[in-house]
This record gives sequence, C-alpha cells and structure tokens, in this order.
Amino acid sequence: MDKERFSLLLLEPGEIYFEDFSAVFIPSDTTSSNYDYKKQDGRLKMCSKSLVFDPKDISKPLIKISLKNCVVIEEWKGKAKFIKSKNVLSVNCREYTEMLEGNITAPYKFKESGNFLFLFNYAKIANCLNLILQLQRASKLPSADQSNMITAIVYSVHSRVNFDPFWLDLYEKIITESQVDKVCPLNINPGKIVLSTMKLYFQPYNNIENNLVIKINLNSIKQVFKRRFLLRHIGLEIYSSDSTNSHIYLSFRNQKERDNFYDSLLAQPELKLDNIEKNFITLQWQNGIISNYEYLQYINSLGDRTVNDLTQYPVFPWIITDYTSDELDLSNEKNYRDLSKPIGALNPERLQRLLDRYNEMSSPKFIYGSHYSTPGFVLYYLARLYPHYVLCMQGGRFDHPDRMFNSVADAFRNCFSNMSDFKELIPEFYDTSGEGKFLLNNLGINFGLRHNNLKVGDVELPPWAENPKHFVSVLKEALESDIVSNNIHHWIDLIFGYKQKGDEALKANNLFYHLCYEGNLDLDSIVDANERHAFEVQIMEFGQIPKQVFTVPHPRRKIGIPLLTEPFQIQEEEVLEDIWKNVKDLQLKATFNSHKTSVSQIHISEDGSKITSVGHDSKLKVFCLNQNRQIRSANIGDMPLSSCIPLSNGCTVIIGSWDNQILFYDLDYGKITTNALAHEDTVTCMALGEKSPILVSGSSDCSVKVWRNVSANARDLVIDCLYKHLDHNSAVNCLCFDRDDNHLAVGTEDGELYIWEMSNFTLYKKFNLPSGINAMSYSSEKLAVGCNKGHFEVLDVNTGMSVFNITLKSPICSMKWKGHLLVIGCNNGTLSLWDMFEVKVLLEKLVHSGPITTVDVSKDKNIIASGSRDKLIKIWTPSNEFVEKS
Repeated sequence: MDKERFSLLLLEPGEIYFEDFSAVFIPSDTTSSNYDYKKQDGRLKMCSKSLVFDPKDISKPLIKISLKNCVVIEEWKGKAKFIKSKNVLSVNCREYTEMLEGNITAPYKFKESGNFLFLFNYAKIANCLNLILQLQRASKLPSADQSNMITAIVYSVHSRVNFDPFWLDLYEKIITESQVDKVCPLNINPGKIVLSTMKLYFQPYNNIENNLVIKINLNSIKQVFKRRFLLRHIGLEIYSSDSTNSHIYLSFRNQKERDNFYDSLLAQPELKLDNIEKNFITLQWQNGIISNYEYLQYINSLGDRTVNDLTQYPVFPWIITDYTSDELDLSNEKNYRDLSKPIGALNPERLQRLLDRYNEMSSPKFIYGSHYSTPGFVLYYLARLYPHYVLCMQGGRFDHPDRMFNSVADAFRNCFSNMSDFKELIPEFYDTSGEGKFLLNNLGINFGLRHNNLKVGDVELPPWAENPKHFVSVLKEALESDIVSNNIHHWIDLIFGYKQKGDEALKANNLFYHLCYEGNLDLDSIVDANERHAFEVQIMEFGQIPKQVFTVPHPRRKIGIPLLTEPFQIQEEEVLEDIWKNVKDLQLKATFNSHKTSVSQIHISEDGSKITSVGHDSKLKVFCLNQNRQIRSANIGDMPLSSCIPLSNGCTVIIGSWDNQILFYDLDYGKITTNALAHEDTVTCMALGEKSPILVSGSSDCSVKVWRNVSANARDLVIDCLYKHLDHNSAVNCLCFDRDDNHLAVGTEDGELYIWEMSNFTLYKKFNLPSGINAMSYSSEKLAVGCNKGHFEVLDVNTGMSVFNITLKSPICSMKWKGHLLVIGCNNGTLSLWDMFEVKVLLEKLVHSGPITTVDVSKDKNIIASGSRDKLIKIWTPSNEFVEKS
C-alpha cells in the first residue's frame, strides 16, 4: 500500500510537521539472523513535539515518540554486523505510543521505555540532528516558552524556503506573498501563500499535502471571506469552483497582513466573485426563496462559523423537545422548543439556580459557565463519523462509554436539566443529504462497554424515528415548519443578533463567560507568554460567541410560503406577473414631449388610460394612452410644480408648487378651486392616504404638514384644516404612506429617514442613510429607499433591520414598488427593474438622456411610465424578445 497513514491528526492539536526521511526501523531485539524479518521500511517524520515512524507495512503500528519523553537522541555509536551504515539515529525514551495497528482506528497504546534505531537511507543525520535536539530542548520548557521557541524554530526553518518561480506561467507575475497557516480541524499546516496575476498558490513547507503546491485559478474563485481565528481577525477563507482545490482556509500572522493580502486579491482583474451582498439572502429567506436551513448556514458564515474550525463550528438550535413518544405530531406547538430563550433558560428551576449563583458572583459575572458550542461538543456528536478527530483532541483516547452520545433523548434531557450542559446542535442534525450517517457506527469502532455491559454502537433514536435518515428528515421538516419560521428570528437574535451580548443578553438570560466574547481580550497586547498561552487554550477549548451579525431585532419570515422548489398557490399580488418574470427588453409604446423643461411627477390613472404630469414649466398636463395624445394642458402659476396627485373622482388634481402652495385644480372647469399657503418654502413632495382622507406635504422648510378631511366626494374640495406639523433636521425630499396608512416615511436631504406613527404622530423609528434620500416606496412592512449616491436599501420597518442593500452605478432619483415589481429611475437615465420576490435585477436599460425624476406603474402592472429632466414622458411595456437598437 503506497498511501501513507500518517496525518496531522496523529499529532497534538496545533503541532507542526516539518519533514520526513526514508528510514529503516531496527527493533531492539533484532539480530543478524532475524534482521531481514524484523526490520521495518518506512518514513520517519520530524515534528515540533515528536518523532513519528510510519512503517510501509500497514499491519505494523505507527510509533510516536514524544520529544519530552526522550532521554537520549544521538547519532548511534554502537556496532552490529547487520548494520553496515553509520547513518543511524538512536533514540531512548521513557514512553512511546503505538497507533493504527492493522490500520484500525482505535485508542492509542501507550508503552513504557523503549530504545529505537532508525537507519537513514538517504539523508545525513548530521544535517537534521541539530534541529531535532533544538525541538527536544523546547519540549522541556513550560508550555508558553515551548510555544515561543517552536515558533522561532519554525520561522527560522521556513524563512529559508523560497517560492519556486518555475510554477508560474510565462506572462504571470507575483503580486504579493505571505507566510500563513493552512487551517484544518484541530491542526494547522504552515506554508507560503503567493498571489499572482493569474493564480493563488499555497506552498506547504512539508510534503503532507497531496501536491507540492496548491494552485487555484483566480477566475475560479467564487467567494472570499475574512474570518476570525481564535478571536483574532487574521483568517481568510476562499471558495473556488475548481473541484480539485475547491476550498482553502488560511491564518495570517496579524490582521494587517491579512487585510493587505485580501485587498490585493480583490484588486485582481481575473477575480470574478459571486455577487452575494450582505442581507441579500435575508430578503430571499423572508420571501421563501431559501429554506430556514440554508439561511442558518448563511448566518453562521457571516458569524465566522465554518466546518474547518472546530472552535467555531456552525451552530444550529434544538427544535423538537419530544424524544420519547411513539409518534411525533409536528403540528403541535407543544412539541417545539421555545426559541425565544437560550437553551439554558428553558428549564425555569435550573435557570433560577443559575441566576442565584450569578447574583452572588463578583465581576466579571456570567450565567452559564459552559458554552453552547465547543470542539468537544462538536465531536461529541460526530465521534462515530470522525473518531480520528476525537483521538487527536483527547490524547489518543475515546471518552468514557457512558459519557458518549449514546441516546438523543438522553442528550436533550441533559441539555434541559444539567447545570453545566447547554450545548446546541450542529448542522448534521438537519442535513438530509448526509442521511444521518453520523448517528451510525459504520466504521465499527470499538468505543468500549457502557455501565449496562452493552457495547457502544449506533445512537439510540426516539421511538418515532424509523432510522437515522428518517430522524434527520423529520427534524428538517420541523425546522422548515410554520411554527419554527414564525419564531426562528428570536433564536437568531440570541446567537447572532442584538441579544447576543451586553444589557440585552442579560435581560434575555443569555450571558456567558467573558472570554467567549470578541473584544473582551486582546491577545496581541498580552506580553507574558504563559498568560497568553493560557488564554489561547481557554479560547480554543471553551467556546466562542459568533461574530455579531445583527444589531437590531431580526425580522420574522413570512408564514405560509412554501419554498419555490415546491408547487404552491399564493395570492395574485404576491407573485411577479409573468409578463415581467422573463422580460428581455422594454418596448416603447408612447412618448410625450410637450413639457418645456424637466418633468417633476407623473401618475397613471387607476384604469391605466391616462397619464397626469406636472413639470418645472408650471404646466399640468393629461395624456390619453388609448389615443396617444395630450388631452389637457393648464398653466398653474409662474413657478415650477413639484408634485401632483389625481383624486379618484377623475376630475381633481392636487398640486404642489415651488411658491409654497398646495392647489386643487378642477380639470372639468379648468380652474383652481382651492389654494393654501402651506409652507414657508418650496413644496417638494406630497402623499395621499389610500384608506384615510389625509394629505401630507413635505417642504424645503424641513417640515411635513398633515391635512385632514381631504376627499374626492365633493366637486368643491377644500383643505379643512391643518392637523399636524412635523419638524425635521433638513429639507424633506420625499415621503410615502404604508399600505394601511399606519405609518408615514419621510426622507430628507441629509440622509435621515423618519417613520412616523400616524395614530398619535409620534416618531416610530429613525434611520441614518449614507446620503440624501431622493425616493421611497412601501410594500407591506418593507420600505425601499434610494439615495443620491446610488445607495439602495430595503428596510424591515417593524424591526429596523436592513434586509437588503446595494450600491447602484448612478444616484437614484425615483422609484415605485408594486407587488414584487420595483422600478428605479437613475440619474444617468437608466431604468432599473427588480424582482423583489427573488431579489434580482430583471432588466437595466438606458431610456432617457437625463435623470429619471419620476416613475409610475399601472395598477394592473402592465405598463411603466417614466419622466425625465430631458422633458420627455415615456410609456413602456415588457418585451420577451430583445429589441434591436435603431
């Protein structure tokens, strides 16, 4: 068998493997007569804390000799007729370890003193003995000093290794390089990361990898994530579409090196990353495009949780609480865990005892002394799937059989009642693709006998589960249920959100030991080596709170929306019309050019037959779409007009003017019926309630005024009286009501967004956006906001959370959101159409030669109208064919 059994998992966690040598192991009882039988061909591995001999014969065990247990390491001075070479290493030790005998994964065998002779076939002992002796001296030091000395040795050895330029192609150039560690579960492998104009290279300093150098084409890289490693911002995780090298996780020496390398990587023209914006997935999850399982995976990634780091393994919640019944009713809420509470607070009696202890503590206080996710807890669940990880972490031994993950019911019972057990679950419990194989002892590992003299085998499942595959599928079904969808945001708040730390964590009984939190300890500032090492061990072993992803309450998912992969029926207004779903282009149906200057605002009538517009030329105009002509034109004063609202009676238009007035114009009689000096400066915008007779007007005087009893029931309309006056810090640019007129959104030129409660006119929420707000549009509880620097954001108004944000190429001037169709007019004349259900761009088209100041969508969503500073009004319909440009 040519493949070696040696792996970094046979070393201590974090131990460094330097190099190996072709060698012959000569056991101490070897004589001339049995030499050929006794000798073992293999390779001797030189590591930072041990020597490991890997025999070619897999029936023989690997031998690991810890350097700290070595009494003598020297060039052999003895004589033997059957040893003709002097190139022999002699090792005498107090204890050694045998591993993988017969190539079977089992607890290591710890042997007492031994004498070993290793005959080097090619290497000269004189060339490596000095380094082995240095590492032996380091092994005798206290842990922190040993770590520092090994680090210095590693740096000295590795600094002499140069990247071979022959790996590069002819026209390829090196951009930058750094010394890094390739991070894998429980171990790291030092090497050099090199960025060129075409590829990313990782050159390990040893031969443990399958290739001498790992090559990743830049054009195959899809995602790059900055990561924390041991609570330090020094990690970088890279995903590629290359099936051979699809993933690499690196740890840099410090944050500056990591950030510089990251910036250099992103600057390469060959790099074409998948454009997945933060919060992009949140809106898709709310709409049912992706599952709860996929969303939790996404949030774990944002929180720096990855399967390549057991100290930050993805965390999933316990969902089901019944593991004893013969049948499980997933429609019964009583079978579900309360997701608004941390696992440690589910049992009131236990929580009270923990709080009593907390109140008696001195600072820094904590409620839970144990975390919900540690390397030990992860491997507690995965011991049957990855027994070699367990042996690595536990010094070559398995846990006591009675303490292993033997029963799902027992595991949940402990998490519910034990005073020191608060662990959550891992993704494998909900991963149907894995079929629950982590619950089976398919490898036939001998984990020992339990107290009842039964051998540890497969995990005991609840009576309602037929087999592991069925068990996982039931849990997945529960995770995707409406009951969980309606509450999972509470758990997200606890683990990744605003209840993760601080006062909110204390209120939610969600406070852990202070070293679990990022920012409570700066390892780089600790000078004392022993103290720093102790903290590093605590961080590695006792759990890390995920990076905080959300600082405001997380919105809930829409209930009753199955995944798009399943056939389902939903109401008409909740789907994007087929005519826009596959739109390829826009077809120009009509153009009106009768305004002499910029068009300020347009409105499509409810029946879709007319367009009403006002402009900076002081004109009010009405166009008939059926006849494709202008049917009304009126001169309204001498000042530019900013806004217009046709009333439902079809004959009255409310107009806002730059002369500070609001006017009511009767189209039948062709005259102004009512006017009011509404503001002390330009009336910039207006909105009329759909379900209440309330008109609101915004102005450059920084105010919004609320006018009541505005209706279309009478021909002679008047503004009954000014009802409320709302002050803001800067000029009001835009405003809009929500669907039920319960809230009014106001956007200002300095980027402040106000949400007013209309029942009592109090400030409900306030947000600060990056630049002046030019356009807004409500859809249910979501508010789309467009700014003058191209910033486009969708806010969940109930929670205040941004569920989607992106920066467009041009400032946003106007927008309209109807159903799932969102139309955005940009400063560069581009019309941008979005499907806000799947959250994707449908079409972007340059349609005007100037800024698109106003857009509207017909009630039946069949047509779009756009008005611009280029004086034109254009009417568009969708085309499923590409239109040839004239």
